Amino acid sequence: MHRVATYSKLKRNIFEKLYYEKELTCSDLSALLGKSIPLVARTLAELTQEGIVVPRGHADSTGGRKALLYQLKSQTVYILSVAMDQLYTTISVMDAGRNEVVYSKQVDLKLLGNNEALAALVALITATLEDSGIRHDQLLGIGLGMPGFINIKKGVNQSYVFTNSSLSLRDYLQQTFNMPVFIDNDSSTIALGEAAFGRAKGKTDVMVINISWGVGLGMIMNGRPFRGHAGYAGELSHIPIADNDIICECGKRGCLETEASLRVVALKALELADKGKLGHLKLTDRSIEATAYAVMEFAAQGDQLCIELLSDMAYKIGKALAILVHIINPELVLLSGRASAVGKLLMAPVQQALNTYSIPRLMEGVELDYSTLQYNAYSMGAAALVVNSLSAANADAIKETDTAAAVSG
Repeated sequence: MHRVATYSKLKRNIFEKLYYEKELTCSDLSALLGKSIPLVARTLAELTQEGIVVPRGHADSTGGRKALLYQLKSQTVYILSVAMDQLYTTISVMDAGRNEVVYSKQVDLKLLGNNEALAALVALITATLEDSGIRHDQLLGIGLGMPGFINIKKGVNQSYVFTNSSLSLRDYLQQTFNMPVFIDNDSSTIALGEAAFGRAKGKTDVMVINISWGVGLGMIMNGRPFRGHAGYAGELSHIPIADNDIICECGKRGCLETEASLRVVALKALELADKGKLGHLKLTDRSIEATAYAVMEFAAQGDQLCIELLSDMAYKIGKALAILVHIINPELVLLSGRASAVGKLLMAPVQQALNTYSIPRLMEGVELDYSTLQYNAYSMGAAALVVNSLSAANADAIKETDTAAAVSG
């Protein structure tokens, strides 16, 4: 584990601010952290001497002497980011400058009913670390986002990826790799990435919609991630809104996920293809994931049938979001996840459903947008899980981990 985790609180907070903002002056840091300029300047000098921070040049002048800008030194501190969904796992190693030093690698790793998922995950992490050539003491930790019911305090996934021991998943991975591991739900992780680096940055109340093989919800409330009492908030997929008898993966009937997700879009496309109604499109790979991507690609090119498939999905999601708008009254609804690759096409039907099912007064001031980070928000959010652990403001979320003593400095 990198020595940054054992630094004083102020040093850790400076590291965190520079990670998110890329570059700041001494006075910027002083204002953000509520510390005196002489104290921050002295701490910056120490971090510079230790090779963690470097001066990058001067900020624009406001009339007086130009202030020095500081940034984290690249290739000194590293984070392993793991972003899992039901079908794929994306893994990468990022440095303190948010550069991918090991380019993101996506591998097939199906979770449902897969008793070998943990072994496959461990093998993937092991191979990535070995290929990176990065020393163990250069790593700050592992950030892991994954679908399912996640208890972040206990480090347990109650839906997928179980251990065959008394250890929680988090503790098992910490013991296996001898470094801090931080686990969160995939939609909450995506929301963290969007709030730190995307269009949700600077917003205080945001609903981030993770449209993928299911439909998840990550929430930012009062400027901080909101996960609910036990960490299970945001299960948008399982709102009982559909009028059908389809049994959902959760065991219930009528869940939104049974009528609106990329998986449903793919199944409908394959059904149309079997009826000869998609003969003009070449579905060379009939897997769920390949078909969903083909539909999005053809829709982006203007294919009307594919646009209709995605629009139907988006309208039903918008109807569910109208319920949440009445409860949460957010300032921003952000469409993210894998489907954000066609975010422009989803905007109109989602907005139409919101207009139809929401009280107009409650929609006043609610902005609808789509992610520019697309699925990169997930990997960036997974890395942010580790960086957030350095902040005293997040101590409650990590106090039960084996690394709490090291992180609290």
